[in-house]
Amino acid sequence: MKETPLRIRALKVRPVSVPLARPLVTRVVTVEKAALLLLDLETDQGITGRSYLFGYTPAGCRHLASLLAQIGEIVEGHAIAPAVLFAKLRKAMTLFGHQGLTLMAISGFDVACWDALAKAAGLPLATLLGGAPGKVPAYNSNGLGLIDPAAVAEEALALRDEAGYRAVKLRMGRERLEDDLAALRAARNALGEDFLIPVDFNQGLTTEEAVRRGQALDAEGGVYWIEEPIAYDDYAGCARIAAEVATPIQIGENFYGPEDLERALEAGAADYVMPDLERIGGVTGWLQAAAIAATARIEMSSHLFPEVSSHLLAVTPTAHWLEVVDWASPILQRPLEVVAGEAVIPDRPGNGLDWDEEAVARHALDL
Repeated sequence: MKETPLRIRALKVRPVSVPLARPLVTRVVTVEKAALLLLDLETDQGITGRSYLFGYTPAGCRHLASLLAQIGEIVEGHAIAPAVLFAKLRKAMTLFGHQGLTLMAISGFDVACWDALAKAAGLPLATLLGGAPGKVPAYNSNGLGLIDPAAVAEEALALRDEAGYRAVKLRMGRERLEDDLAALRAARNALGEDFLIPVDFNQGLTTEEAVRRGQALDAEGGVYWIEEPIAYDDYAGCARIAAEVATPIQIGENFYGPEDLERALEAGAADYVMPDLERIGGVTGWLQAAAIAATARIEMSSHLFPEVSSHLLAVTPTAHWLEVVDWASPILQRPLEVVAGEAVIPDRPGNGLDWDEEAVARHALDL
């Protein structure tokens, strides 16, 4: 007997500003509060699909909310068929472009669609997509942008001990190379030789400086990967760095759609890739990107949004690492659980996002 499809009744958004337990200190910016936009996709059967977007700033949330209001008008009354709606919305937004805020808004909507479908089926998202709940390797990406080596060592141990992590990300891009090396040595001495330490320059270097610092890290040893050393869309520069630096180069958090991943691989711009859920195209875009990565036999990690990304890594053929940040945890009923360095994919219907309404009200952001 054919089931009645879910139809969209309304798309509602609410902005919040959540203080970070550990400020995010990078080469280009320091973030002390996460400006998040919560999405609730209401359906005619009383099922609500949920997702959230990282707006970076209150202004970013305001722009995204405006785009999502337009999306809500376009899709109202439509049956939830993510691939169909994904294509429809990209076409509808063509005049605004297929990257930037436009794709972020579409991505958030897409994640909420898949959550609604999984709930309607009574299945975890990972199961709906052909996988199963389980555990995925995770690294702690909260903090570690400090300058003082002693403080770096202390925080590295605290981050390791939060959930028995076996990998912690170290932010780099201090004014002097010597300070980056001192931070790495402090973290390495504290954590031990077998502990994995990826490093992230957050696009803060020129190509020449990235080669210089990358080769210095080669000589130092003990770096798992070098992430985003230069501007995200400079694939030629990344290819040069990948060719001249022995430590693996990791990019991808700024891929706007699966097409960018394909272009980066064609350019030889990276050894690893790590798409971001709100830029790659939500669940629909992620699945397309995972297929491209599988064909290229390149390992694929996640960027931010660990709650949903854990489900997606469970069905990613070349799954690598889940990046864990706790930015949304204060407004969730049940934050993602990490045990002995592995994220536990929740075995309940949907993607695992349930709002703590009292916390949402407490952190509400006035746009």
